[in-house]
Amino acid sequence: MRKIRVLVGKAGLDGHDRGAKVVASAMRDAGFEVIYTGLHQTPEMIVQAAVQEDVDAVALSILSGAHMTLFPRVLELMKERGIGDVLLTGGGIISKEDMAALKAQGVGDLFGPGTPTSAIVESIKGWVMQHRGSKVGA
Repeated sequence: MRKIRVLVGKAGLDGHDRGAKVVASAMRDAGFEVIYTGLHQTPEMIVQAAVQEDVDAVALSILSGAHMTLFPRVLELMKERGIGDVLLTGGGIISKEDMAALKAQGVGDLFGPGTPTSAIVESIKGWVMQHRGSKVGA
């Protein structure tokens, strides 16, 4: 069994990545393999990295307000590239209404400021074990 692999991406022009780094660190502490893309990534760059790294989940951090554009675009590209079975999750400044709309489109759980990192880790771990459990171990 291999570790759960998560790609943490910062899409768009948002230059604030402290939260993404904190979450990535918590995931590593929980035993995940984490690939961090760095700042100012396009949806295409994020999905290309997800394909190359054979990840179980993509976690986007979006604080710029562009979540209603970026999450659907990444999801669309994931399906086009044949990784529609990979979890797309993330967080940022996202209203409850927008979280519900994105979830209806196929995005996984989304997290706002102040969410305990343990809740994010458990959400990803639970989804991956349910949907890809034969391939990974926590």
